[in-house]
Amino acid sequence: MNILNIISSPRKGASASIQLADGIIEKLQAAHAGSTVTVRDLATHPFPHLEEATLQSFFTPAEGRSPEHAAAVKHSDDAIQEIMDADIIVIGAPLYNFGIPSTLKAWVDHIARAGITFRYTANGPEGLVKGKKVYVALASGGIYSEGQMASYDFVAPYLKAVLGFLGMTDVTVARAEGMAMPGVQDTAVQKGIDSVTISA
Repeated sequence: MNILNIISSPRKGASASIQLADGIIEKLQAAHAGSTVTVRDLATHPFPHLEEATLQSFFTPAEGRSPEHAAAVKHSDDAIQEIMDADIIVIGAPLYNFGIPSTLKAWVDHIARAGITFRYTANGPEGLVKGKKVYVALASGGIYSEGQMASYDFVAPYLKAVLGFLGMTDVTVARAEGMAMPGVQDTAVQKGIDSVTISA
């Protein structure tokens, strides 16, 4: 198995989303001996926000692109190639102000390409990134899986929606939640890891 690990937290070893993702990857490697892991660290190597040259390059055929356009589209091409090469994608996603980090949103903007990762047909939109298993390692200071704060979680619904639109419909969300809550935080990461069942 080729595993792609998307890191979006800048907190390195102190990050619960990174710890949770690492735990999921360890279980994946135990179930699939010989698996390889590619790491895309968006915190240390962030993707640029979409700019005019990037958007123009998306809608310009490769043979008609200027050197500026070719340089602008490279991030997107590289990111799409990584997800196409992967069998399993593990996305570390801390909840920041009820949503995903801007670095992760920029990555999403670069992989969502009409005609490449999705297309519109007579029957509606069709995702073109198929046959992938995705795990979202979601970390939050509070409890968002249930209760009064559940409606404030725009991480899991957004990622499941946008990934599904691109064809990645097999998405499992694991949570390390309550990381800011005494009595909960000490076991939150392990609880999230334990919630994931890996099929051999």
